[in-house]
Amino acid sequence: MKEFSSYSEFYSYYLKQHSTYGCRLFHVVGSSLVLVDIVLSLILSLWLLILAPILGYGCAWIGHYVFEHNRPATFGAPFWSFVSDWRMYGDVLTGRIKLRGP
Repeated sequence: MKEFSSYSEFYSYYLKQHSTYGCRLFHVVGSSLVLVDIVLSLILSLWLLILAPILGYGCAWIGHYVFEHNRPATFGAPFWSFVSDWRMYGDVLTGRIKLRGP
């Protein structure tokens, strides 16, 4: 993975690595499942938090391998990728970006 001089530059790259509908959809589903898991863990048992990374990263990685055919950015820039996952989630929910296309 190339070096990035700013988060803005990274996020632009990140969105290009998530350009297909399937990949973005799986990220949104995974992030939504993580939020549901957090709420349920607060109600039922904190042990359910163990599922959060499995749900989030599992869905995201399926999106990359099945639809995008690329390597998740998580492996090269874990912190910025984590932040970007949630930024893209918010951008999709608010309509700033669409599930279909960049």
